[in-house]
Amino acid sequence: MLREVLQGILDGWLEATNQSFSGHPMGSLVRQRFADSVKEIISTDYSSFKIKGSAGAGGWANVPWLSITNPLITTSTQDGVYPVYLFKADGSGVYLSFNQGTTKPQEKLGAVKARARADRISRDIQTLLPDLAVWGEPTIGLNSTTSLGRSYEYGNIIARYYPANDLPSDQQLEQDLLELMAFYKDVEPAWKELSIYEELPVYEESSVDKEFAVKPMPEEVTSTLDAVQLPKPFMLLAGISGTGKTRFVRQQASQHSSDLSNYCLVPVRPDWHEPSDLLGYISRLGKQGLRFIVSDLLRFIVKAWREAARDVSSDRINLKPLNQIKPYWLCLDEMNLAPVEQYFADYLSVLETREWKGECYDCDPLLKPIVFEELDENGRQALRQSLGLNEADSELWNFFCQQGIAIPPNMLVAGTVNMDETTHGFSRKVIDRAFTVDFGEFYPNDFQQYFSPVSCAKTLTFSQQSSLIQEQLSAVKADTDGSRSILFLEAINKVLKSTPYELAYRALNELLLSLLCFSPANDIELQSVWDDFLMTKILPRIEGDADKLLDTGDSSLLTMLQNVLCEQLGDIWDTTRPDLLRESINSDEDLWVSCRSQKKLSWMIRQLETNGFTAFWP
Repeated sequence: MLREVLQGILDGWLEATNQSFSGHPMGSLVRQRFADSVKEIISTDYSSFKIKGSAGAGGWANVPWLSITNPLITTSTQDGVYPVYLFKADGSGVYLSFNQGTTKPQEKLGAVKARARADRISRDIQTLLPDLAVWGEPTIGLNSTTSLGRSYEYGNIIARYYPANDLPSDQQLEQDLLELMAFYKDVEPAWKELSIYEELPVYEESSVDKEFAVKPMPEEVTSTLDAVQLPKPFMLLAGISGTGKTRFVRQQASQHSSDLSNYCLVPVRPDWHEPSDLLGYISRLGKQGLRFIVSDLLRFIVKAWREAARDVSSDRINLKPLNQIKPYWLCLDEMNLAPVEQYFADYLSVLETREWKGECYDCDPLLKPIVFEELDENGRQALRQSLGLNEADSELWNFFCQQGIAIPPNMLVAGTVNMDETTHGFSRKVIDRAFTVDFGEFYPNDFQQYFSPVSCAKTLTFSQQSSLIQEQLSAVKADTDGSRSILFLEAINKVLKSTPYELAYRALNELLLSLLCFSPANDIELQSVWDDFLMTKILPRIEGDADKLLDTGDSSLLTMLQNVLCEQLGDIWDTTRPDLLRESINSDEDLWVSCRSQKKLSWMIRQLETNGFTAFWP
C-alpha cells in the first residue's frame, strides 16, 4: 500500500505541477491516501501523533511532504523535530528524513543563527542516539529552487533515500518507518534540553596530536633566547594557495620540539559562526547531566599551560624561567573560510587582556569559572579527563575550576589566509589585533632555490611583553626612549587624521614592542622595523574607492602617505634594507631586501588609478 502511494506521487508529480492546482487528484493523494497509509503502519504505538501531508497551499509546492509530529515536541513543521517524507522537486526520488523545523527559529534568530542551531541539534541528537548515524545519510539533495525547499536540506538530521525507479518493498518501507519512529520516541525525554538551544553549531572533534613526516631536529629544544620574539601572539599569514603557509607554522613549532607536541592544526569550517565552534560548549543531552564538549583548541591550551607552569598557587600559575618554555603553535588553517569576527570574537577580546609584569603573567579567562560551577561532579570529572589532566595536575585543575582557563603566555596563533572570492575579508578590528604577514612578500617562493635554498625563516617565539615603560627601551640603540618612533607614527597619523584608517594607542604600543623585539642598532635597522610595521599593521587596514581615499586625480590619501614615507624612510626607500624575519643558511651576514612598503604602496596607487578601488590584498 505505502509503496503504491509513493510510486503514484513520484510518477505523477511533474505532470501535475503543470496543471491547475485546485481540485487536482494529486493533492488528495498526498494529503489523504498517503496519510492514511502511514497512519495504518504507526497507529498502534503512536496513536497521539499527528500526520499531515502537503502538496502546496494555494499552489503547487516545490517539495511535497508528509510529516509525523509528536505533540510533546511540536505541533507544527515550523519548529521541533519530526520524521518527514520529502519528495525531490523533479520527482526522481523521495527521502524518509528525520528533520527539524526551521521557520520559527529563523524568525526568532535570523537565518545564520537558525542554521547554526539546526546543525548543533542535529549533531547532539546523533550523540544521544549513536545508532542513528548508521541508519541513514546525514545530507539530502532535493533539487529545490525555493528557499523553503532548501531549508529542508540543512534541517535534515538523518535520512534514507528511495529512487523513483527502484522503490523497496512495502515490508522494507514499513520497517524503515518504524525504526525511525523508535528513534523519534527516544528523543522525547531529551527534547526540553535540546529545544533551549538558541544558537551555535558544535565543534567537530578530531585528534589534537597529528602525525607529520618531518625531518628530526638535531636538538630537542631550541632555547627561546635564540629566537625572535613576535610583537603579537596572533599572526595572519596571507597569500596565494600553495606558498607553504601551513608548513611554515609546523616548521616553527618543530624548532622547539621534534615530536611536534607543541603544534596543533585546526581546519576552519565554513559554517562556524560563533565561539563555541572553536572553544567548546555545554551539552544538555543524556541522562548523566550536563557535559562540556571539549574542542581541540581547549585541549591544546591546557597542554601549553602544563608546559609553562612551574607550580600553582591559589590565585596564580607561577611560570618556569621564560627561556625554558616552549612556544605552542596553533595553526587555524584557511582561517577566513568563516567570518573571523564571529567565531574568533572571544579569543580576540581576551587577547587584549594579556598583561606581563616582569615575569608575572595575567590574562582574563577564555573559559570562565561559571562553566565549571554549572557542571555537577560527574560533569567536572568528565571535563578533567577530556582535558588530559591527571592526578599529578590536581593543583592546575583546581586553579582552572576557581579562576577559569586563560590564554597561556606561550600560545601563538597563526591563521593561514587565502584572499579570494571564496573567503571572507578582515575588519580593522581583526587586523589591529594581528601581526599580518603578506607571505609571498616576507617569505617569497624562489623556484631557483627549490633544491638548494640559501635562506630560511628565523625561529620565532612568544613575546614576553604586552606593554612597556620608556626605560625598557634603553637597550634599543637606535631609539633609546622611543621618541623617534613616536614622531614617525605622528607623521603618518597627520595623513590619516579624520579617516577610518587613523591610528590609536594600540598601534603605538605595538610599534614600541617591535623596537624591543627586533632591537635595531642603527638608522637603517630602525627604518627596517618601521617598514615592516607599515606592512604588518598599517597598510593592511587601508582599502576603498576614490571617494574614501580622497582621490582628486592629482593626489590621494595614498600619494600623501607616500610623500611622508619617502622622507621618513629616506635611508631605505629607494634601496635595500636588512631582512628581520629571514636569515642566510650558509653565512652569518644579513639578508637584504628592497623596501617593502615602497613597493606595496606603489602597487596600491596603481590599482586606485586603474580601477578606482584599491586594497592591500590583490
